[in-house]
Amino acid sequence: MMTNNISEIVNQLTLKEKAGLVSGKLYWFTEAIKRLGISQVMMTDGPSGLRKQADSSDALGLNNSVEAISFPTAALTASSFDRRLLSNLGKHLGIAAKANDVGVVLGPGVNIKRSPLAGRNFEYFSEDPLVAGELGTAYVKGVQSQGIGVSVKHFAANNRENQRFTVSSEIDERTLREIYLAAFERIVKKASPATLMCSYNAINGTLNSQNKRLLTDILRNEWGFDGLVMSDWGAVADHVAALKAGLDLEMPGKGQESIDEIVEAVQNGRLSESELNITCRRILSLVNRYSELNDDGKISYQKSEQHHFAREAAEESMVLLKNQDDILPLSSQEKLAIIGELAVKPRYQGGGSSHVNAFQITTPWEIGKKLYPEASYAQGYSLDNSEFSDKLIDQAVEAAKAANKVIIFAGVPESAESEGFDKTTIELPAAQNKLIRAITQINSNVVVVLQNGSAVTTPWISQVRAVLETYLAGEAVGEATWDVLTGEVNPSGKLAETFPMRIQDTPTYGTFNANLLYENYREGIYVGYRYYDFKEIPVQFPFGFGLSYTTFSYQNLKVEQLPNQRVAISLDVRNTGKRVGKEIVQLYVANHASQIEKPAKELREFAKIQLAPGESKRIRMTLSRRDFSWYNEQTHAWQMDNGVYEVLIGKSSQNIELSQLLTLQWNKLVKEKISGNTYFSDIIKRQDLTSSLKESGLDKLINSLENSNSNAQLLENIPLRSAVMLGATTAQVNKFIRMANN
Repeated sequence: MMTNNISEIVNQLTLKEKAGLVSGKLYWFTEAIKRLGISQVMMTDGPSGLRKQADSSDALGLNNSVEAISFPTAALTASSFDRRLLSNLGKHLGIAAKANDVGVVLGPGVNIKRSPLAGRNFEYFSEDPLVAGELGTAYVKGVQSQGIGVSVKHFAANNRENQRFTVSSEIDERTLREIYLAAFERIVKKASPATLMCSYNAINGTLNSQNKRLLTDILRNEWGFDGLVMSDWGAVADHVAALKAGLDLEMPGKGQESIDEIVEAVQNGRLSESELNITCRRILSLVNRYSELNDDGKISYQKSEQHHFAREAAEESMVLLKNQDDILPLSSQEKLAIIGELAVKPRYQGGGSSHVNAFQITTPWEIGKKLYPEASYAQGYSLDNSEFSDKLIDQAVEAAKAANKVIIFAGVPESAESEGFDKTTIELPAAQNKLIRAITQINSNVVVVLQNGSAVTTPWISQVRAVLETYLAGEAVGEATWDVLTGEVNPSGKLAETFPMRIQDTPTYGTFNANLLYENYREGIYVGYRYYDFKEIPVQFPFGFGLSYTTFSYQNLKVEQLPNQRVAISLDVRNTGKRVGKEIVQLYVANHASQIEKPAKELREFAKIQLAPGESKRIRMTLSRRDFSWYNEQTHAWQMDNGVYEVLIGKSSQNIELSQLLTLQWNKLVKEKISGNTYFSDIIKRQDLTSSLKESGLDKLINSLENSNSNAQLLENIPLRSAVMLGATTAQVNKFIRMANN
């Protein structure tokens, strides 16, 4: 730990030492400089579990790692819509990191789920930037409350895996700001993360690692970020250009080559030493806070306690998608057939850099057999072979015939969904779909439990009685799944992404991965539910959807304007069922004021509450000016327009329970300047122009047009300069413009 002033230490560094400081060391460390007492900081992957390498490091970081808890991935925890849960997840990760002398956890991932084909969706929260931003904020605060830093990733517009090192995300400014930067902005301003990790891709032709507008103009100058920016592993193509753009730390560094290129750049004038000093100060600030965390080796933590939390996180997040005739929860007397290899070999975590050496895996079959000793098991399909086996299906059918209820475990194998490549389909393997259909033909009481990293299609949905979405539930997958199936836990998760009917219905169909060099964001701001609502496209399960073993009613919506351009929203939520349950209340805003392209509605706040049977609580939420704003590319600013808005309270994006119109007049009324392009309809609305119309003589023309039913509607689309065509003189038009603007 350094004790001297950071600026003084920078002045004592040699040029070579500075060059070494801005280049990562041995894949996972910053450079230590012993003569000045500068320690190293270790960082490691950890979005859903610590992945500190136990032996020699490697470039991809895929060697054996220390034993740690495998928590549910972000795809599942996001479905909790629970800030407290994500904060506690962060605290547990921070404790594990501290015990292992890791200073910076590389997470959370907050990129937007633009396409369900994106291979890394399991690691990201949502298709909605508010959900990603709020839950990411809670996660960051949780980790950093333990004295451990984070690296929020991947900054920015990193929404596909294929060609991820070189592809350019071609995206308009409004879409970039409203959708792809918004989660990062929220986390930076509300949680002050220690670091951000810049992504591999380019935006509009400029690599993010050397994108000054992104890393300096927006991140630092606009948002006030004062932490460190590191590269994703191998994202730096030009180290000097990256430093000049605002990147601080190249990871993992190229050894002596990295040092030599920086020294040479300073010596030949391509990089000033003052620019290098700024970066060194940021790195030393990180070292000062996050190095030498556990040198005495006495810090430890209880993995069994963290496993218990992993179970809680999973069961609090699972989403009940269907429950026909209340087939769930299961009673203790059921005669069950448990079918599907995923019951024995569950897919509980993501592939690639988020892969954790799990502490204690509990499988669904292991727990199911304890709860139901008479239950039978059939493999049904092979995870290693996508082709269906008649023998396996026949065995499963025989098991199903002897059961009163069948639990089928289905999902996407890791070989088809991982970091490093994108998917080619959102369908389950054909063998699994065939199995489910075969079982439903001989047993009408079928429950499907899904294990997958992202949205999938469910072509058999009308034939099964229940569906439980567990995503990638972490090492306690067995316990958590049965906690929900048996009703030990009342499911309360809701989807943080839309499940489409088919891939052809999705916003990026035909454009995603279509070009090796460019990813064209042609759908613009219409991502996820924004697209399906706007285009009125039916979906299988909408954003925000999830069932419970109880029911809830919403009443007494009140919308009230507060000082300082804020709006207070309150409503009563009542548990109208017979079980304790949790409900996620979603607040959307529809903009009826702005004359622009805009979604039908956008999520602006959410709250999760627990209610006993018959209990009612008043929910209160507050919106700010930003919640009613859109990004204006021409003015490079967020713009809120006077006019009518609508507050909508929903159980999902497509199940709106309450709504109320709201008129906001927060902007000073500025009279629009009159020009030849001003339309007659806008002139007529302004009473202050009556005298100018009369003096210029244009009042007679307008009166004659208004009094004619056939001509009145024409005024909506006739500009002032066309008045000459209707009988006015150029002198009259010019006189009116002069008088109106004076």
